[in-house]
Amino acid sequence: MSACTVTATDSTSTASEYLGLQERQHRSEIRELVGVDPVRTEWCAAFVNAILEIDNIPSLNDINHPHPLTARGFLQWGLPVAKEDIQRGDIVVFPRGTQGWQGHVGFYVMTTQEGYWMILGGNQDKSVKYSLYNPRRAISVRRWPQGTVQ
Repeated sequence: MSACTVTATDSTSTASEYLGLQERQHRSEIRELVGVDPVRTEWCAAFVNAILEIDNIPSLNDINHPHPLTARGFLQWGLPVAKEDIQRGDIVVFPRGTQGWQGHVGFYVMTTQEGYWMILGGNQDKSVKYSLYNPRRAISVRRWPQGTVQ
């Protein structure tokens, strides 16, 4: 199956239910959702994993990835998608920090008129929110193949 023919599973609706949660004010709710303390642990990947699990889509935990709490762990999740074929609900991995293992991950929502990608994710300014990213900075766009949901 070619990555271009795979239909996206849209988890943005599920993720949007958590909009506005902030890591200090809603620490216990986020910890219950993602399984880590958001004040002590970078939690963007944990948020994506939690949303996927709610939607019965295999997460990094389900595929036994050795580093399920890293954004770049999603580079081994699902299938790669060409940037020009991105769809709502695809997972996007971005670089972050100065270490090669660091990154950020979230769900693609839409492209703005200015050409930025709107990403819905956790640990975006320490909260669950929509943020704009330059698509040129994306390391990878990933999609779980439809029909393989648990």
